[in-house]
Amino acid sequence: MTTDAGHEARYRAIAADLAAKIRSGHYAPGAALPPQRELSASYGVTLMTLRQALRELSDAKLIVQQPGSGTFVAPPHLAYQLDSLRSLVDDLRKQGHDVRTAVAGRAVRRAPARIAAELRLRPGDTALRLERVREFAGRPAVHQVSWVRRPVADQIRDRDFTAVSLYTALADAGVTVARASEVVRPGLLDPAAARHLHEPQGSPVLVSTRITYTLDATPVVSDHATILGSMMEIRTERAATGLSLTWVAT
Repeated sequence: MTTDAGHEARYRAIAADLAAKIRSGHYAPGAALPPQRELSASYGVTLMTLRQALRELSDAKLIVQQPGSGTFVAPPHLAYQLDSLRSLVDDLRKQGHDVRTAVAGRAVRRAPARIAAELRLRPGDTALRLERVREFAGRPAVHQVSWVRRPVADQIRDRDFTAVSLYTALADAGVTVARASEVVRPGLLDPAAARHLHEPQGSPVLVSTRITYTLDATPVVSDHATILGSMMEIRTERAATGLSLTWVAT
């Protein structure tokens, strides 16, 4: 083995060892890694070799290097398939991520004019308003308000939405979801969502508005989600046969 090959094998082995420790939770998300001199001494390598290993981890988005402050474990990587009919939480949990849901409120209320129009309700009609907060990496990241059309809302109103997704509850009630129309746009955090997300009002966010339809084209859910712009972004994979959109944690 040449000297160059041996050097490459060494820093890749260090990168693999550190990556395993990050993925196992030995170094938690947001935690600082030991100083570079301490790490290089513990692995018995030069600072140059260690820094090449850290560059590998940075390219893999496992760490974030902040000049003057140190090296920190990056937040967990999350991807939400926008072209999927699964709910956000179902999609993320399928990828193995720990996403927690807190129910901030649920009540049958008179639908506001915008919601009534989206769900094709008559003036004065009521619907179930379900308010939830999604957390990952120990932080609230998404504030979500869903309006569910009656009478199906009456069948799912008492479900435990900390453990069951809205789409799962609909399926259990015999409702078949056929499609959804979703618009995502940039916005600023409003006072109501700011209280739940513990971020200053006016912080940059992404706002998702989704209307879900049944097989007979009846709109059954109007969903409004506010996603912290500091924690998630949209990425695209373009190919000759189509376009895939995903939510990714930053």
